[in-house]
Amino acid sequence: MVTFCPLFSGSSGNCSLLSYQNTSVLIDAGVSCKRISEALQSRGSGLEQIQGILLTHEHSDHIQGLAIITKRYSIPIYASPEVLDYLEQNRLVAPGSELVEVSGPFQLGEEMMIFPFDTPHDSIHSLGFRIMLSNGLTVGIATDLGFVSPVVWENLQGCDLVALESNYDESMLACSSYPYYLKRRIKSSTGHLSNHECADYLTRLAKSGTRNFVLTHLSQENNLPELAYQTAICQLNAGGVEEEEILLRIARRNEPSELICLP
Repeated sequence: MVTFCPLFSGSSGNCSLLSYQNTSVLIDAGVSCKRISEALQSRGSGLEQIQGILLTHEHSDHIQGLAIITKRYSIPIYASPEVLDYLEQNRLVAPGSELVEVSGPFQLGEEMMIFPFDTPHDSIHSLGFRIMLSNGLTVGIATDLGFVSPVVWENLQGCDLVALESNYDESMLACSSYPYYLKRRIKSSTGHLSNHECADYLTRLAKSGTRNFVLTHLSQENNLPELAYQTAICQLNAGGVEEEEILLRIARRNEPSELICLP
């Protein structure tokens, strides 16, 4: 059985767990090693059982726990060459850490084939991941992206489960106390995805066969879980997709979410 669990999600830290048979990976490590370890234990796992950490990009809410994790555990870190250089130059990983450059598809364990793809975000290099399991199921992960580019769409289409950013509500952002430059950055093509933008692509993905969705990286200041959920459901219904036809979850900010299990 394939299991996926967002352990933490949002600007205060991101980390998700994907497991199948003997292979378990983390996607990002944006909170402390202690919190990640405790979250894994609550889901029946541990850092000693992780075969690799896939990094989307180098922003602190995605890498915060790496220094201690790589000091205590021999877990390979998979990221773009630019991000790995950044981690080494800024001493954000322990000396001698196993850093694996990601420039194309690669095998992780016996059960996972990882297909990285570029995502539009204001970082050194930002990636999403299409992960094909040996049982034929596919998981797509795209967080921190200003828009769904053709490359992102190509890699998410047809996945059995998609974790997609639903960062902000446009009205809440417009009325927030954020300075203008920050609002502009969030709404830019290298910023973040709004609820409505996310909902539009959820509908398109559902029509192409995806039935399991997780909304990730919700803003604490400019979004509400209920608002993101209802925006998605309304758009899905308008597109002819009934709520009963899909599984839609909101990733929790500060604690592990419920496990999503794919047979």
